[in-house]
Amino acid sequence: MDPNPGTFPILSYVMSRFPSLTSKTTATTFSSDTELDNIELNDIEQPPSPPPHSQIVGQMPNLANPELIQSMARAISDVQAARSVLNLIGERPTHEEVDHAKAKLVELEAQMSRQLEGIVLLSRPPEIEIHRWRAHLAEKENQCREEAEKEKQIWKSLIQLDEMHEGYEKLLKDAEKRLVRMYDSAEDGGDIGGGGVGDGDFGGEVSEEVVGILQEAHGNGIERIDLSDRNLKMLPDAFGRIPGLLVLNVSANQLSAIPDTIAGLQNLEELNLSANRLESLPDSIGLLQKLKLLNVSGNKLTALPDTICQFRSLVELDVSFNDLSYLPTNIGYELPNLKKLLIHLNKIRSLPLSICELKSLRYLDAHFNELHGLPNAIGRLTNLEILNLSSNFADLKELPETFGELTNLRELDLSNNQINALPGTFGCLDNLTKLNLEQNPLELPPMEIVNQGIQAIKTFMVKRWIDMLQEEERKHNEEMQEQVEGGWLTRSTSWLKNATGNVIGYIGTTVGSPMSPKSSRDAAYLNQQL
Repeated sequence: MDPNPGTFPILSYVMSRFPSLTSKTTATTFSSDTELDNIELNDIEQPPSPPPHSQIVGQMPNLANPELIQSMARAISDVQAARSVLNLIGERPTHEEVDHAKAKLVELEAQMSRQLEGIVLLSRPPEIEIHRWRAHLAEKENQCREEAEKEKQIWKSLIQLDEMHEGYEKLLKDAEKRLVRMYDSAEDGGDIGGGGVGDGDFGGEVSEEVVGILQEAHGNGIERIDLSDRNLKMLPDAFGRIPGLLVLNVSANQLSAIPDTIAGLQNLEELNLSANRLESLPDSIGLLQKLKLLNVSGNKLTALPDTICQFRSLVELDVSFNDLSYLPTNIGYELPNLKKLLIHLNKIRSLPLSICELKSLRYLDAHFNELHGLPNAIGRLTNLEILNLSSNFADLKELPETFGELTNLRELDLSNNQINALPGTFGCLDNLTKLNLEQNPLELPPMEIVNQGIQAIKTFMVKRWIDMLQEEERKHNEEMQEQVEGGWLTRSTSWLKNATGNVIGYIGTTVGSPMSPKSSRDAAYLNQQL
């Protein structure tokens, strides 16, 4: 729950300097500003912080000022309180778990509606008075609602937990901005305890160049606009009123938001928003039905809007170099034309199952993430030609057996992972011509085979696969033989039992009962014969 030093350097440093703000005493919260005022300067931990924190002090020397640090500690009391709560209630659920919870709520609501409808349609028995019947129905309705609410509460709690974590993330961002303003104020010789919002926080006015382009576009119906690397801090709403625009490039600027009016670019085919400061995309972006290329790489996105799944014309999507921890759950179901997907340099832990439905996908780059594995149905991506899964480090340890169904795969990079065995079907990758397995603890195939090159690897895996199939067939035949022999023995035993029963029955019918003579004369005759 502690803030990441890479994302929140000042906040992390300040919290590390005070014993009362460290995770060791997470349960301790500040009940009032008075307690914070009682933090003494000698409460600052000594010796100084570890090397990463020493580095930030070298870059921001005013952080060595005890008075500034004390003021900053008072300014982040809300972070400490929120972290204490989250430490008690648990980790943040995954995006797929949240989507599943939402779907369950809808399902339970529909189920309750059907049950209530059934209660209303119940017929009143003639022996029960109408007033009593109505009271009975009202009681059944209340019981139905209570039971449904009890079931829904489980899923609501999970959604609320996700919302609390999301609020905590926003709290961390706001706290970091607040501390930055306090540091800047102290550096300029201003009030150390300050930190209000400055006039320049949201950028300046629209430049004359942008105004000129908008005027030209309004009069001539311009199709391409390139405003890359112009130091833009805002995109005017008027950009959404250029219906003929096909290509818009606003990369390498300082944009922190995209206006909702961008949905007005109904004919837009290419949109480049890379290398800005975007933390989110508007939901209205999903209305760009003709969009074929979207590049939002190099921003600060933590999530993609679910409406991104509506880009049915999209051919290339680049969301690399952001802070994404997941992809939209249904991303694979609504992008039938997507051929190139770039998600590298993020923090994605798992790929949604729907990604296996991207039947047109030819290029997938997922290196430098935190992938724990691939969906079992990954083999459905039969058109995939280039796959980069490198540098997922300690997280990626194995590949599913369906991996061998990627029959069109030509280039594969699995370097810098923890894979110790290739799947048995690996030899089925007939078109594979380029393979990187460096920095893996491989045991299968052995390193002497790996060092001989890709053809030797495929030959080894094919032979091993054939041996496995033959062994399975041998075991199957043995089992069948045992079943046949067991079946013969069972039939023989059954026949013997039937024959014995028939003989005994025959004797019993003939002489009255087995081993008993029919009459005294018969008994005498038998004795005489004996």
